[in-house]
Amino acid sequence: MVWFFISAVIVIGALIYAGFFFYGIAIKRAPKEFLSNNRDLKVDPPVAGASWGEGKDWISSQSFENVEITSEDGLQLRGYLLLSDRAEGRTAILAHGYSGKGKDMGAYAKIYYERMGFNILIPDARGHGESAGNYIGFGWHERKDYLQWIEYIIEKTGPSAQVVLHGVSMGGATVLMTSGENLPPQVKAIVSDCAYSSVKAQLAYQLRRMYRLPSFPFIQSASLITRLKAGYGFSEASALKQVRKAKVPILFIHGDADNFVPYSMMNELYEACQSPKEKFVVPQAGHGLAYDMDKTGYINVVTAFVNQYVN
Repeated sequence: MVWFFISAVIVIGALIYAGFFFYGIAIKRAPKEFLSNNRDLKVDPPVAGASWGEGKDWISSQSFENVEITSEDGLQLRGYLLLSDRAEGRTAILAHGYSGKGKDMGAYAKIYYERMGFNILIPDARGHGESAGNYIGFGWHERKDYLQWIEYIIEKTGPSAQVVLHGVSMGGATVLMTSGENLPPQVKAIVSDCAYSSVKAQLAYQLRRMYRLPSFPFIQSASLITRLKAGYGFSEASALKQVRKAKVPILFIHGDADNFVPYSMMNELYEACQSPKEKFVVPQAGHGLAYDMDKTGYINVVTAFVNQYVN
């Protein structure tokens, strides 16, 4: 009986330790060294690809205005706003990936600003860049932040505003999680590039791939610690559940050689979506590399899709 009790205490202690360990690795705001050793990510930042040089050069040539909002839970969130004299109230809000920052999205911002004449807003997600926050919400808490950014743009550009959300990787999941909320009618379309279906599914996949560990009980332990320290659990943070409620048109983009966020997740998301939808699959593209592998196709598909719903 004593040995059973001791063994139980050891097991529980080990699980708690594992929960804190994986929280520190994946959720806590900190440098993510493990990404640089991941065989599925060949670029840095991990969702910028060859477009990073192009996007970085374009960002540095523009005069962005620093803007801020306060989140529902009191965090100061930074964004970068670029107004176009051709916009007539049309704005693209761009969502960056895990461990990145808003200005990583330069190549995508350039499409909307130069080709389509949109205003551009590129926020730093909570726990990233110049925004406050000591944890990463994987899109779940960020969906509420994006509702506030949408309201900010409507107030800035007027009630006739037309808004498009476009995200890559974690940003893609963020805009999909936002899609299931009660969006104002000014939100006309969403573009989601290489999003995961849910936080639980993505972390379980990476746990197997990177650590050769089963999801149970490690995901549950890390989720409990995340609930205590960051206010959300992995099971609730689901883009899949949110797209089932979406009413706004959604374009799903993915590379079929993506081994970081499996290509199969896009098919799950696409099938779950009941709103007007399209998908664009780029052959042989890895994670976040759809644009780099087929720039012409990417630009043409995004432009045509957005123009269906934005005047």
